[in-house]
Amino acid sequence: MIRVFLVDDHELVRRGIAGLLEAEADIEVVGEAATAAQARSRILATKPDIALLDVRLPDGSGIDVCRDIRSTSPDIACLMLTAYDDDEAIYAAVIAGASGYVLKDIRGAGLVDSVRKVAAGKSLLDPALTTRVVDRIRAEARGDARLDSLSAREKQIMSLIADGLTNREIGLRLSLAEKTVKNYVSGLLSKLGLQRRTQAAVLHLETHSHDSHDSQS
Repeated sequence: MIRVFLVDDHELVRRGIAGLLEAEADIEVVGEAATAAQARSRILATKPDIALLDVRLPDGSGIDVCRDIRSTSPDIACLMLTAYDDDEAIYAAVIAGASGYVLKDIRGAGLVDSVRKVAAGKSLLDPALTTRVVDRIRAEARGDARLDSLSAREKQIMSLIADGLTNREIGLRLSLAEKTVKNYVSGLLSKLGLQRRTQAAVLHLETHSHDSHDSQS
């Protein structure tokens, strides 16, 4: 049996997908969640083979959940589901370690087939796309001198963004108001010439890996 966990903030969508998957003799839906917070705890508790994750959630991103799950339980595959054909989201999904990315307008048979392929260890991501992502990371990392413009607090917040924390979680960690964290995030993105926190996370992670490599050389 292929054990699947569903994450989507719309109950009707979850019901529809669950009904579709449960109709297959070899697929079992072992749990559901409507938020990123619920997903993190419930996925680790149920240990599915595949987490089917909506990219956009009310308290964060399914991509952040994917990154967290893949870092703690790499045996759980993540399949991203979204209503938007967004290059930035596809890029972020690759970075987070997702096995695939499907649009919500996919036919039912196509989604079932995608679940089976991912369960079999196959990637639904175009190899050419993965190559472009790696090239883009390297290109962005070359601009890591931009980090010198950040304050110590901004660098600290950037590190927590890279860990997948939401603004609220960062605020709790640093004893700051969520609005204050949001202002810090906006400021550091502006200084770095970036538009999305995912880009900041990638830049931080790549720079950190370079630093680690240099220290070992």
